[in-house]
Amino acid sequence: MADAPASSKKTEPKTVRLQVAAARQEESGQGIARIPRSAFQALGITEGDVIEVTGKRSTPAIAMAAYSEDEALDVVRLDGLQRGNAEVGSGEHVTIAVAQSRPATRVVFAPAQREMRLQGPGQALKRNFFRRPLVAGDLVATTGQQPVQNMPPDVRQLLRAPAYALTQIRLSVVSTAPKGIVHIDEDTEVELRAEFEEPRDARAVVNYDDVGGMGDTIRQLREMVELPLRYPELFTRLGVDPPKGVLLHGPPGTGKTRLAQAVANESEAEFFTINGPEIMGSGYGESEKRLREVFEEAARAAPSIIFIDEIDSIAPKRTQVPGEAEKRLVAQLLTLMDGLEARSNLVVIAATNRPDAIDEALRRPGRFDREIVLGVPDESGRREILAIHTRGMPLGEKVDLQELARTTHGFVGADLAALAREAAIEAVRRIMPKLDLDERTIPPEVLEDLRVERDDFLAALKRIQPSAMREVMVQIPNVSWSDIGGVADAVDKLKEGIELPLKNRAAFDRLGIRPAKGFLLYGPPGTGKTLLAKAVAKEAEANFISMKSSDLLSKWYGESEQQIARMFQRARSVAPCVIFIDEIDSLVPARGSGQGEPQVTGRVVNTILAEMDGLEELQSVVVIGATNRPALVDPALLRPGRFDELVYVGTPDKGGREHILQIHTKDMPLASDVDLAAIAAKTDRFTGADLEDVVRRAGLNAMRRMGSEVEQVAAQDFDEALEDSRATVTEAMEEEYKNMRGELKKRAAEVRPIGFIHEGMVEPSRGRKHGTSPEESGIE
Repeated sequence: MADAPASSKKTEPKTVRLQVAAARQEESGQGIARIPRSAFQALGITEGDVIEVTGKRSTPAIAMAAYSEDEALDVVRLDGLQRGNAEVGSGEHVTIAVAQSRPATRVVFAPAQREMRLQGPGQALKRNFFRRPLVAGDLVATTGQQPVQNMPPDVRQLLRAPAYALTQIRLSVVSTAPKGIVHIDEDTEVELRAEFEEPRDARAVVNYDDVGGMGDTIRQLREMVELPLRYPELFTRLGVDPPKGVLLHGPPGTGKTRLAQAVANESEAEFFTINGPEIMGSGYGESEKRLREVFEEAARAAPSIIFIDEIDSIAPKRTQVPGEAEKRLVAQLLTLMDGLEARSNLVVIAATNRPDAIDEALRRPGRFDREIVLGVPDESGRREILAIHTRGMPLGEKVDLQELARTTHGFVGADLAALAREAAIEAVRRIMPKLDLDERTIPPEVLEDLRVERDDFLAALKRIQPSAMREVMVQIPNVSWSDIGGVADAVDKLKEGIELPLKNRAAFDRLGIRPAKGFLLYGPPGTGKTLLAKAVAKEAEANFISMKSSDLLSKWYGESEQQIARMFQRARSVAPCVIFIDEIDSLVPARGSGQGEPQVTGRVVNTILAEMDGLEELQSVVVIGATNRPALVDPALLRPGRFDELVYVGTPDKGGREHILQIHTKDMPLASDVDLAAIAAKTDRFTGADLEDVVRRAGLNAMRRMGSEVEQVAAQDFDEALEDSRATVTEAMEEEYKNMRGELKKRAAEVRPIGFIHEGMVEPSRGRKHGTSPEESGIE
C-alpha cells in the first residue's frame, strides 16, 4: 500500500493503492467497497464514509471493513458493477481517495438493458437509493433484500431496503445536478426514463457476480482468456503461443453461455457470438463464407472473443455425418483456428453438452487448448446461485437459502432460476384476490406487503425437477425411519453404511477408508425392502432413482447396456444419489447357470459389474438392490467393491409387529378394546405387508358391520380379519433364509450360483428350471 508522495500531501488528498478482488455474491449491487483497517487509518475515515475508487475511470462507493480473511491483505473488494464503473478487472490496482458527496437536486435514471421498459413514479427509486453516492455514467442496481448482517447500524440504515422492494434492476445514471459525486436526499427530484439508454460500458450488464458456484472454473478461464488478451507480451517474453481456444462442456443449464459473456465483459474484449444453426446456409460454400466473415471481423476488432454456442451442431464428427456441407464446415473451422496468428489477441470459446459428438480434430492443443467441465453445482454453489436469483427479491423472514441449497440436489443454475421464478409466481398468486384487474394498477399497500415466503419456495420445489434427470423419476421420498417397523438391524446397517458417508464424507477421508458402494437387501416378500430404500434416500437427503428391471431391458441389441450406463451417468450428475433396483435378480441372473439365459442378460450383468467397479471415482452414489431370491443373483456382484453389504430383511419379531401395527393404525379411530400387543402376539411370521392387510380388512369389517356411519374399529373386527389372513412366509422359507445368511457370501466365490428349494426359488445345481415345481423336476 503506497501513500501519495510526502511533498504533495499538503495539497493533494491522501490516497492508497489497493488490488481489486471480487466481492461476495450477496453484497452485489449494494455499492460498498471493503477495504482493510490500514486503509481507513491512512485515509482518516470511518465505516460508512464515501470514497472514490479510480481505475481507468472513477466511481464512488461506501467504505466498509474488510472480511476477516482479507485483513492482512492490501485488497479492495468490489462487485461486478463497481469494477465495470471503475473499468478495472480483478487483480488490477485502483487508487482510493476520500470523497465528498453533495445532495442532488435532480437525478435521472434509465434501464440499462435494451429489452427492458420501465414506468412508474421515481419515489420507489428515491427510497431505494436514498443517501447512496452516485455519479453520472455509472451502472447501479436496485436491491430488494436487507443488506448483510455484519454492518454497523448507521450503514445498515443507509443501505436499508425500501418499504416496498423492487426486484434487482440494473439502471444507468443518465445525469445528475450538480455534476460529480452526489447523493439523493428528501429534496431530490428523481426521474425514471422508460426507454433503454446506451450505457457507457455494456460489460457491466453480465459480470462474474452473475455466475455462481463456479469459482474454480472462473479462475481457469481467466488465466486462459484474460491473460492472453490483456497481457500478450507475457507470452512473447516466454516464447510460447497464447492459448487459442477453450471448450466448455457440461449438462444443459449449468451456465456455459452466461460464463462466456461474463468473461468477455470482464476482460474488455469485443464479443462475437456464433449460434450453430444460424451459420448454416443453403448455397454451396455459404456456411464457410459466413464463418470466415465472423473470424475476419473479430480479428479486426481485437482483442476479441468468439463464442460458438452448441458447437456440436456445426462441428460434428466427420465420419458420422453423411452430408458434404457439414464436412466442409468442420474443415473450415479447423483451418480458421489453426490459422489464428500467434499474437492476434483472439480467443475462441465453445460450449456444448455433447463433447463426444465433436470432431476429434478440434479437441487437441492448438485448437481447443483446454477443456473445462461445468458440472452440477454442489451445496455451496447452489447457495451462491440462489443468492444471485433472489438478490432483488423481498424475502420473508423464514426463507433460509442454506436450507433450500441443501434440498435441491442435482439442480443446475437454470433449475434454480426457475425455482426462484416459480416461488415469486406463488407469492403473486397469494395476492391475486386483493387486485382489481380493471384498475390495471396495484395499490401501494399491497406491494408493500408482498414477500416471497418459505412456503412459496416449498410449493415451487414440488413443480421443479432437476433438468439433468427429466427422463427418469427423481424424487426425495417421503418415507422416514419412523415409518418402518420390525427391521431394526437392517435400519442400523443402512444408517451406518449410507446415511453416514453421504452426510459425513470428511470422516471417511480422514480415516482413509471408502464408504460402501452397494447394498443388497434380501429376504421374504413383503418385509419392507423397498420401503427401506426410500427411507434411506429421505434420511440421507439424497436424490432417489428407482428403476425396475423391465425399464432397463430392451429387445434392441446394445440398448439395455446403454440404458444402464445412462442411469449411472444421471446418478453421477445429481449426486448425492441412491439408485434403487427392485427385483434385481431378473436383471442380473447368474451367468453360465446352464439355463439357456439370453445373451442380453449376460451383457447387462457385465455392464453393471463394470459400472459398479467404476463407482470408485463417483462421489456419493450408492446402489441398493432388492430381491427375495438372492440365489439367482450373479455371484460376481456379491463381492466387496460391488454389493459390499448383504442385508437380511426378515419377518419382524413381536415388538416389531406391534410397531408396524401402530404405524398402520395411526390414522384409524380404534375402540378402547383394541389391544395391538395382543394382535402382534397372534401374528407370528406375519410380514409388514401381511399386517397392513390385517388392518385394511379390520377397517372393511367395521364398515360392513356399522355401515357408512362407522366411527370406530373394534377388537372383533381385528379378530375377524385375523381369521381371513395368513402369514405369507412359511416356517420352511424362514428357516431356509436363516441358513443362507451365514453362507451367501461364502458361496458367492463358487463358480455356480447357490440355490435352494422353495416357492419360485431355484436350484440350478440339480437341474431344476425356473418356474417348475419340485414334483415336475423329480426332486423330493
